[in-house]
Amino acid sequence: MYRKLAVIAAITLALGQTAHAGFSLSGLLDAGQDLAKAAVLSDADVKAVAANASSQYDQSHKVAPASSAYAKRLDKLTKGIKMEGGVKPNYKVYMTKDINAFAMADGTIRVYSGLMDAMTDDEVRYVIGHEIGHVSLGHSKKALQTAFAASAARKVGAASGNAAAALSESALGDLAESLVNAQFSQSQERDADQYALNLMKANKYDTKASVTALRKLEKMFGNDKSLFSSHPAPGDRADALEKML
Repeated sequence: MYRKLAVIAAITLALGQTAHAGFSLSGLLDAGQDLAKAAVLSDADVKAVAANASSQYDQSHKVAPASSAYAKRLDKLTKGIKMEGGVKPNYKVYMTKDINAFAMADGTIRVYSGLMDAMTDDEVRYVIGHEIGHVSLGHSKKALQTAFAASAARKVGAASGNAAAALSESALGDLAESLVNAQFSQSQERDADQYALNLMKANKYDTKASVTALRKLEKMFGNDKSLFSSHPAPGDRADALEKML
């Protein structure tokens, strides 16, 4: 009960503090409005916050230009892949040797060049499908709500009186970092894998690539650490996908 009230209060203050180009959350709450209404950000709010966080995160990474071989390859292999709920995917490649990829609730999808170097087109498609699964199944929204509330709580601790200010660039960067490294439950991971598999079947991609992608990760990192720090061991996930196939 007390924890819930603390989260509500944190989000309430943050909504009053947040104001960025293209959207404003400050008008959502009046002084006498029921605090319970601030406990969950709306879909529009989630997408707006995610868009600003991803834009800030892009600034700290080298993004492949549209003319690059990586961007052209990603554009080619993602044609036909759609996101649910009218969300338009926004693909970009980060030029880094790191093996990673992530998606955010606004349709942000970022793939690292290191992952593209290590995997075939259908293996990359599986990874993207898995991340889209987190968005379409609502996992990314919940992760953003949690990260946003935590960010707001930190600002509450530093605030004095009724002082309110827009979230700083560093705060947005911290929020984006939290989303990239969001923790998902085992059931969420299984559901995202199933989503990716269904997406691959619907688009007539090679479904076995989902297993080979995870086997590559198992070989690279072992079965005790995944490509994404928040994900279960890749070998265990590969075993589960083989049973699904």
